[in-house]
Amino acid sequence: MRKVRILPSENLTGLKQTAPSHKAAGMKGVTVAMKHLSQELGLWDGLRLMAKVNQPGGVDCPGCAWPDPEQRSRLFEYCENGAKAIAEEATRKRVDAVFFAQHSVQELSTWSDYEIGKSGRITEPMYLAPDSSHYTPVSWDEALGMIASHLKGITPEKAVFYTSGRTSNETAYLYQLMVRAYGTNNMPDCSNMCHESSGVGLSETVGIGKGSVTLQDIYEAEVIMVVGQNPGTNHPRMLSALQKCKVNGGKIIHVNPLPEVGTERFVDPQSPLDILKGGAKIADHWLPVRINGDIALFKLLMLGLLEAEERNPGHVLDREFIEQHTEGFDRFRQALLQTDKAQALKDCGLTEAELKPVIEALAEKRKIIICWAMGITQQRNGVQNVREIVNLLLMKGSIGKPGAGTCPVRGHSNVQGDRTMGIYEKPAASFLDALDRHHQIDSPKEYGFDTVEAIEAMNQGEVSFFMGMGGNFISATPDTQLTGEAMQKCDLTVQVSTKLNRSHLVTGKKALILPCLGRTEQDVQNGKMQFQTVENSMGVVHRTKGSIAPASAHLKSEVSIVCGIARLLIGETAALQWSMWEHDYDKIREQIEAVIPGFDDFNRRVRNPQGFLLPNGARERQFNTPNAKANFSVNELPPVDPQEARFVMMTIRSHDQYNTTIYGLNDRYRGVINERRVVLMNKEDMQQLGIKERELVDLESIFKGERRHAPSFHAVPYNIPRFCVATYFPEANPLVPLKSTAKWSNTPSSKFVEVNILKKSI
Repeated sequence: MRKVRILPSENLTGLKQTAPSHKAAGMKGVTVAMKHLSQELGLWDGLRLMAKVNQPGGVDCPGCAWPDPEQRSRLFEYCENGAKAIAEEATRKRVDAVFFAQHSVQELSTWSDYEIGKSGRITEPMYLAPDSSHYTPVSWDEALGMIASHLKGITPEKAVFYTSGRTSNETAYLYQLMVRAYGTNNMPDCSNMCHESSGVGLSETVGIGKGSVTLQDIYEAEVIMVVGQNPGTNHPRMLSALQKCKVNGGKIIHVNPLPEVGTERFVDPQSPLDILKGGAKIADHWLPVRINGDIALFKLLMLGLLEAEERNPGHVLDREFIEQHTEGFDRFRQALLQTDKAQALKDCGLTEAELKPVIEALAEKRKIIICWAMGITQQRNGVQNVREIVNLLLMKGSIGKPGAGTCPVRGHSNVQGDRTMGIYEKPAASFLDALDRHHQIDSPKEYGFDTVEAIEAMNQGEVSFFMGMGGNFISATPDTQLTGEAMQKCDLTVQVSTKLNRSHLVTGKKALILPCLGRTEQDVQNGKMQFQTVENSMGVVHRTKGSIAPASAHLKSEVSIVCGIARLLIGETAALQWSMWEHDYDKIREQIEAVIPGFDDFNRRVRNPQGFLLPNGARERQFNTPNAKANFSVNELPPVDPQEARFVMMTIRSHDQYNTTIYGLNDRYRGVINERRVVLMNKEDMQQLGIKERELVDLESIFKGERRHAPSFHAVPYNIPRFCVATYFPEANPLVPLKSTAKWSNTPSSKFVEVNILKKSI
């Protein structure tokens, strides 16, 4: 077996610190964006490309899934991190045969994830033979033949097919069709690791695993709660929508352990007046909740609403909505009244004085939206967190009407679309029936592996083949050392990618890299330019079409790669016309229309510049639950204090990264410069432990007696609740236990890891 480094590099890059920023975006954001474009592809070419980003008929930015406004800026309908994402993909740097001849996989594995990612675009198919130390070129015919031959030689349950949220609807549909025709539902995806808790919690309470609001609802809301989310870094264009809500008289409440500059003050770079006056305050209230203190917080808020209703009957709760459209309110209310308020206050780390103005705002208003992200879902009680959010909205009747509803904010630009297309290890029987009927196949009915289960199966030697349709599985998943060792037990691993990442270095006995077109690049099939489609966070399906020449003549589209494998593996029939679909994406959309509800007249409607909105029962107060009602639920207060260690750690992104793609080494919003191996700590905790500012410490996580270590992190004092710490991923992912997951969704609890901070011995 090749001896490669699985864990991220421990090399330090030289920490510098500045004062945390108090303004998001503005001219500084513009300057940083232009710098990245200039470095990667030249400023002029970069600006020409960015002029087409998020424009009708142009490139959908892969940086997040936030929707586009109907009235779009002709010049700057993107954010700083969107420009970074485009620059990374359109870079002029190349990873070719010469590069791989010069660098062994052993050497490359010692590089940091930042250095690996900055190597450039992969230009041709590459093969890593058993016990070889270097990738060598391979033809497309050889590569696709090797995959089909291997899959034919094993049983389908020994194959795993992973999907990243970058994948288009057309690719995702054909990918899941190929996999099911082959005979397995082993289709883990990035949703398993992020918003699976949202899907489970929403489906059982309001009947659909997606949010219920539109962008117009954001503008019209009277109160928006932004919970467990950092929009300034992860969804920067959301700030414009929040600002518009504020202009319309709405209030913004930010709930997060860390102060985040994006909800403190936003400077719209498109507004000279905004720049001159220093931007606008976004959050009216910030509640610095303890890590995983959200259920405690929501119970206190809802108790406050019950008390306000008693003082002013019929004017706080929406009794008519509760009686007509919900079930379980009395049981929910009785359980809520049993809450130990003192314990809840301790668990959330807030005071009654801090909660009072928030309760008053919620009591007075009916148009309430709650937005959330990983801080809510990546907890052991992630599903319960989501259910408690729904409880509050149901009390107020704040769902299924303008300016109100649920808003899980997705990260990957098409992660929601992938799930709509059938990328799911637990498919609904109705979906499989429609798929089988239309394509004349016999899909497997038993559930497949999700991400955590796939890693466990690989670790047990039960998986021979792994294919990643985009993404960086090794760095994105928890328990990095175990995941890497599990991957190395596979016989053949395949990565469909644009750029080099750690998953190309920590591989099975044999490995293939299949380089694909990026979203920014022209996709020409049989002389005709193709476009693909994506679904944003709010259920709008729209086009994306590249505009620049491919990085290499040897690249294939993801659609082409799937069709090439499927022709060899499944074969062509009247109902499985892979060759036709490869050359005409309209024909793929015809298949989607025939199988998936809501895609009627797909090809015509998606050519509308704004795209089209998918059906959403919760948006219309048509709750597709077994009882046709929205359901209140009872959720217990979860443990918040660590049981086996001293601190609770959450993993976070820096402002210079998107998921595992690291654009640079600065997190200027938090004042952390030129370093990623940092742990943000409460100053009093540091003093109690005798840890000095910037002192190097080791981190040790403990879960059910198992200990995991990650060495050499700078301790940085920060405004974070006591006994809570924050670290960047993927550097901290080795500390996240694989078996520490959310009940029902099996999402890794990356936002609740019990750790000790260990001073280095001299």
